[in-house]
Amino acid sequence: MMTEKNHKGEMLISQQEILERAKEIGKQITEDFAGEEVLLVGILKGAILWLSDIVKEIDLDARLDFMAVSSYGASTKTTGVVKILKDLDVPIEDKNVIIVEDIADTGVTLAYLTKYLMGRGPKCLKTCALLDKPARRQVDIDIDYVGFEVEDKFIIGYGLDYNQQYRNLPYISCLD
Repeated sequence: MMTEKNHKGEMLISQQEILERAKEIGKQITEDFAGEEVLLVGILKGAILWLSDIVKEIDLDARLDFMAVSSYGASTKTTGVVKILKDLDVPIEDKNVIIVEDIADTGVTLAYLTKYLMGRGPKCLKTCALLDKPARRQVDIDIDYVGFEVEDKFIIGYGLDYNQQYRNLPYISCLD
């Protein structure tokens, strides 16, 4: 339930809309990889809620691993430099890998991760983002599974933060 204390900006996407879209994407992943195993790589910390919604909707053997990367720090603007803070725990050679991100903004992080992980020889590498913000794109990237397209606003909630705040909002909003 939304309260004044934790409400920032207008609600852009409700929790129900997010869950419905996760169900659709989970079904699509199930069809795309029918009979095969997938490894979902959640990008910490922002993608954790979206990843948990997606994985519940995949009717395949789905495994999880995580990476932590940084290109924002405590700012609302990317530094343009991607730092890997935590790498994968499992090898991905010959595996079907899906990078699960909270938001594709400038594209810098997702492009970097795609190139980095392709160097490890996966069978297939796909990308999935809860949100896509094409207006801010600096790097041309293709996202295989997109939850929602959003305007050029600083998005918070549902895992997305500003300086580690607002991740626990059960909907997508924007910073006032």
